[in-house]
Amino acid sequence: MSTINNNIINVSQVKRTYKTEVGIIKKKKKEVDALKGLSFSVNKGEIFGLLGPNGAGKTTMIKILTTMLTPSSGEVSVLGLNPVTDAKKLRPHINFILGGERNLYWRLSAYDNLAYFSDLYKIPRSEQHGRIQDLLELVGLQDVAHQRVETFSKGMKQRLQIARGLVNNPEILFLDEPSIGLDPVSARKLREIIRQLNDNGTTILLTTHYMFEADELCDRIAFIDKGELIEVDSPQNIKQKTNNVSVVEFSVIGIEATKIQEFTHHPDIHHVQFEQQEFLTKVKLHTTDPQGAVPIIYENMKGAIIQDLSITKPSLEDVYVQLIGGKVS
Repeated sequence: MSTINNNIINVSQVKRTYKTEVGIIKKKKKEVDALKGLSFSVNKGEIFGLLGPNGAGKTTMIKILTTMLTPSSGEVSVLGLNPVTDAKKLRPHINFILGGERNLYWRLSAYDNLAYFSDLYKIPRSEQHGRIQDLLELVGLQDVAHQRVETFSKGMKQRLQIARGLVNNPEILFLDEPSIGLDPVSARKLREIIRQLNDNGTTILLTTHYMFEADELCDRIAFIDKGELIEVDSPQNIKQKTNNVSVVEFSVIGIEATKIQEFTHHPDIHHVQFEQQEFLTKVKLHTTDPQGAVPIIYENMKGAIIQDLSITKPSLEDVYVQLIGGKVS
């Protein structure tokens, strides 16, 4: 990952309030706070992750940074420019990519899509051919340059989205859930492209629901929930803040959820997470006393079959659950 130099994005006490209506017969106006005084900065040359559950405010924040929304209050600076008052100056220097298959013209070829967006960004025609060829090679689509996008797989379309987002050679690339819906091979290829872009000097702001992806890619991460900042630091530092916590994982056959929920009454067990999978239930316990938790597990699970019990240190996902999740999920 690139060396951090200086702030390239500054967000200070940003709020965004929406007005909406609730009710069917007697409708009442209601204000919803999507962002509640959010503050953070992004350094030049880093990959910065915005992580949080649905409705946390991630996409709202990105839309403000990319000139698509106006904050209700607070201050925002991107490349030293105000995204509201300096939108026309800022847009040529940034780009924004959504996850999924939007923002492409399916009946056009990959090459023609990039030529169209190059025209929108007023890239000189004399430069377009070479730049488009380079971008198609970067995302591994040079051999299908003249095929219609409608024939592409989801992974190919998303790689073309990356190329589309690079036609103006942006200093900052905003990626909103770029790997959503991709198979593991396509997602891995996408991560390789993101790392290569960053190695070449592009600053990247990324939102994702995939904690392992953020852990692998990001220099720093901001956890946000309900429009508020929960934590901001490097993935390594965030994980170290839970050094006294271990994760006990196991699978169990022949037990009801109510028995698993009883673990929450133990003072050294801080979070219980379980998932039903056909005939078995996968359980995760966060505890400060893993050796003491194991006998409690076997005592509570009498009559059931316990498999694959292991004790590990928390992953970034485990920390996320601790900070944002509840006691049981």
